[in-house]
Amino acid sequence: MGIKYYLGLSALLTVALCCLRLAASAQETRWSEGKANQWYKQQPWPIGANFLPSDAVNELEMWQADSFNPGEIDREFGWAEKIGMNTMRVFLHNLVWEQDPAGFKNRMNKFLSIASSHHIRPVFVLFDSCWDPDPRLGPQRPPIPGVHNSGWVQAPGAKMLADSTQYPRLKSYVTGVVGTFANDQRILAWDVWNEPDNDNGSSYGKREPANKRALVLALLPLVFAWAREAHPVQPLTSGVWTGDWSSLDRMSPMGRVQIEQSDVISFHNYDWPEGFEKKVRDLEQFHRPLICTEYMARGAGSTFDTIIPIARQCHVGAINWGLVKGKSQTYLPWDSWQHPYIAEKPTVWFHDVFYEDGTPYRAREAEIIRRAATEK
Repeated sequence: MGIKYYLGLSALLTVALCCLRLAASAQETRWSEGKANQWYKQQPWPIGANFLPSDAVNELEMWQADSFNPGEIDREFGWAEKIGMNTMRVFLHNLVWEQDPAGFKNRMNKFLSIASSHHIRPVFVLFDSCWDPDPRLGPQRPPIPGVHNSGWVQAPGAKMLADSTQYPRLKSYVTGVVGTFANDQRILAWDVWNEPDNDNGSSYGKREPANKRALVLALLPLVFAWAREAHPVQPLTSGVWTGDWSSLDRMSPMGRVQIEQSDVISFHNYDWPEGFEKKVRDLEQFHRPLICTEYMARGAGSTFDTIIPIARQCHVGAINWGLVKGKSQTYLPWDSWQHPYIAEKPTVWFHDVFYEDGTPYRAREAEIIRRAATEK
């Protein structure tokens, strides 16, 4: 590391702190524990999936005007509704907003109308540190044969993330989107940043900024502040996903920001049931509602059969990765990045619930979800 790196990081942190102080004077504060828990008591137990329509390779293809497909969304939400799912975690993208704010808002409104017709209230994700750091508008490249989630893109991209002069553009996106739907009861929550400290070491790591975590750490508190400026009636969150959660002191700097800024606590866990329950117990110390916004990787030991009973008993919301097998290819394991599944298929699906025709991958899993969703 050179002196230029440290000076640059110092400048970024200074900008972030100044902007955060200015925003704090005009914004709502984080929800109190009482408000958060009262809100959660009024919701049905959240159960659902991370959603990307099967005909989209990433969030850009899902939301751009030329490829937005309300009919496919409606069809797939119908399958989710039949097994009792009542929420979907859905990724947005700042580039689609910049291209056509009015059109993007109209498509979001259409999406919400479809979701509402199926009694589904989404969690919208604003930014994401996972996978390809160079997102581009327009036709998206097809998936790499045999590779898990090979077309997914980050938001913002690496170039915009590394340039603090682009913060006003990012703020316009956050305040524009959250502000438009701030009072919309069709939305369950806002997830401001997915896995902010993910460096994509097994995929795109060599193309990431060397100081990516520092860049995101400077920006993440601002994103929370910008979202709060819109005074949303929905809670804000950002899910912790790695490290030691047994106390704030043991958490990473990023994890502490996520916990201390979130109205409701969300987390990711693809561990065996014993590991899942341990993480739940760790997070209960914060006395706020808990929602697991990513779980279920059959080949890694995280299954509907074992995780849902624990989540239901602990009243932890459960949002698994993947609804329908499609262009994302997330039914393939993570290790497909090193060993593509071309000549043969994995022994079991990694993620996802339904085949492309709406048939459940395992009827027993669909029944487990349905029973948990309707349990009183």
